[in-house]
Amino acid sequence: MRILRTVAEVRTAIAVAKQENKTVGLVPTMGAFHEGHLTLMRAARADTDLVVVSLFVNPTQFGANEDLSKYPRDGASDASQAEREGVDILFAPTPDEIYPDGFATSIHVAGLTDVLDGAARGPHHFDGVATVVTKLFTIVTPDVAYFGEKDAQQLLVVRCVTRDLNLPVRIEGVPIVREPDGLAMSSRNVYLDADARQQATALNRALDTAQALHDSGERDATRLIDAAATVLREAGITPEYLELRDAETLASVTDTTHDTLLAVAARVGAARLIDNHFLKGDS
Repeated sequence: MRILRTVAEVRTAIAVAKQENKTVGLVPTMGAFHEGHLTLMRAARADTDLVVVSLFVNPTQFGANEDLSKYPRDGASDASQAEREGVDILFAPTPDEIYPDGFATSIHVAGLTDVLDGAARGPHHFDGVATVVTKLFTIVTPDVAYFGEKDAQQLLVVRCVTRDLNLPVRIEGVPIVREPDGLAMSSRNVYLDADARQQATALNRALDTAQALHDSGERDATRLIDAAATVLREAGITPEYLELRDAETLASVTDTTHDTLLAVAARVGAARLIDNHFLKGDS
């Protein structure tokens, strides 16, 4: 595995691969690898000839009061894990490499970014995501890029950017990877002490409760959300949001007759966590 730090190095390596008619897979990450990240790498390794993993804690998607300085970082461990998964290139640039002096461009996706995490974290968040992902796509020129479905709103934003800007990249969503007790894997789980770690399991239990009610035939959005909210309340968790949204547009819904996304965000202990379930509609 090669660890590359500059755009020029990556472009040279990709040019050689393309000359050899190799397909390129990209896994964009912010590091602090866990099984969820490794699952993305395995999907890329199975599908493409050259696997590139980017490791970049993107400052533009963090707000002034968010955890950029404290975000978990362990470059040596990340490199070791990536190498074990057969990654070919680990692209680990500095912020100055991605955002040089004079950088003045930002990509904004309207609509999709106005709700859920966009409303909770502010418009800067998905502007930062859309911009850095677009830069990574133009640097690496992947055939396929892999994203986890835990960040469901992010995945929709990336699909929108790719479609609207005619970027020749296939976007693959990879299912959420969970701990045995159901907690969605996240780099931020390291912030949880023992009590908060146990409390955090209520997020998926709340979603499971609503999912089971939906699967039994309930379609009313208010009843489904109330069922999930009860589980969170009993666990002492006040969500930042707990909402049902259209699975493609993130428009508000009153029922789940069509495909919907049940999404939650909450602060548990020292961590802000997100999770979601996809509820299959009737048609």
